[in-house]
Amino acid sequence: MEKELDSETLDWRSVCPIASGLDVLGDKWSLIIVRDLIQHGTRTYSEFGDSPERISTNILAARLKWLTSLGLIEHVDPERASRNNAYRLTASGLALRPVLEELGRWSQNHLKALHPDIVDIL
Repeated sequence: MEKELDSETLDWRSVCPIASGLDVLGDKWSLIIVRDLIQHGTRTYSEFGDSPERISTNILAARLKWLTSLGLIEHVDPERASRNNAYRLTASGLALRPVLEELGRWSQNHLKALHPDIVDIL
């Protein structure tokens, strides 16, 4: 099982809660993985590759490890050592749902003119 991170392991940029949140979730791939788990529930490693954003396998592996170490996702079957292990959100990861829903609403309200094909995904 992955060791969870602690306050000494992370390199915090500031005491601002927004900056701190971005320190752990500030890359697009982490939020895309969380989005996929919110939308689809449990996902296997290979199913993440089916997302339209086409995450590369090395980045996917790194982000899954990162999100697991943060306690946002977990292996469904941690005893199996396979690339097709399934992942699901923990309670902490599920708590990101309203954040992503609001980001989606903001994007639909403020980016539609720039991205007319944008859809409601959550």
